[in-house]
Amino acid sequence: MSQTGCQLIYSTTSSVEEATSIGKTLVHERLAACVNILPGMQSIYQWQGQTEMAQEAVLLVKTTTDHSREVIARIETLHSYDCPAVVVLDIATGSLNYLNWLRDQVEE
Repeated sequence: MSQTGCQLIYSTTSSVEEATSIGKTLVHERLAACVNILPGMQSIYQWQGQTEMAQEAVLLVKTTTDHSREVIARIETLHSYDCPAVVVLDIATGSLNYLNWLRDQVEE
């Protein structure tokens, strides 16, 4: 469990458009305080016995520990992939002003 009560969720999407749609939904529904989108990532991975390469966009979702399961479920519902990458990282420390703002955004 995170010492700050905050978490960063990493996910990849098939496009900037898909990342934007998911990100807007998460922020609008107050499941995330902020979502960063990093376009132009090249991925190499194994899928169904084949080595694949794909251009993807990265989602960095800032949320609270209490909301992370909801964020995961929402990403999986909105995502176009059968098995989207969704990884949760605890935020051990950070700017107190920012972390307070983050918690306020998802807990109002």
